[in-house]
Amino acid sequence: MTEVEQKAVEDGTLLPIMEDFYTIQGEGHHTGLASYFIRIGGCDVGCHWCDVKESWDPDLHPPKPIDEIVSKATANSSTVVITGGEPLTWNMQPLTERLKSYNARIHIETSGAYELTGIWDWICLSPKKNKLPKEAIYPLADELKVIIFNKHDFKFAEEQRQKVGQDCLLYLQPEWSVRDKMMPMIVDYIMKEPAWRISLQTHKYLRIP
Repeated sequence: MTEVEQKAVEDGTLLPIMEDFYTIQGEGHHTGLASYFIRIGGCDVGCHWCDVKESWDPDLHPPKPIDEIVSKATANSSTVVITGGEPLTWNMQPLTERLKSYNARIHIETSGAYELTGIWDWICLSPKKNKLPKEAIYPLADELKVIIFNKHDFKFAEEQRQKVGQDCLLYLQPEWSVRDKMMPMIVDYIMKEPAWRISLQTHKYLRIP
């Protein structure tokens, strides 16, 4: 990468894109909504159960100009979901400003491990134990989505719940590889703690991206 390209990446006008595609949102509050996904490469949060580990190394995903990314996204959908990897590894301001110039509704799915940049219509915060969110993002989260891999994750979920705003929607989502074991526990837990809702990875059941 040249110095000019490196500077553009740092500024957020070039971004390492792993993949981008038009599909149906499969998780959380907007399940079932047709959306254009932009999956940005680069993540050092290191969840052992991550199902997109190929996104971790940004060097595997050559940076693309944001105008090219935005053109494809807005030609397909008015709702754009920025995910990763961990998108907040990078400066999201230029990308989101450009999307907003097309009147896109912009969602982010983030661990919150880095400072929040960008303009967002919906913030889905999915905190991870091994690299906790920055404190500043908690009151801004529209949706808290905690992945349940084992029993201790319920305790972690409640700890995270205490930090978000009163109007933040609360979701527990079974980690896919242990879904058959964890779903009954989640159902029982939510029936006792009805402030929570269940999120399922419906796109995997539908066999779509």
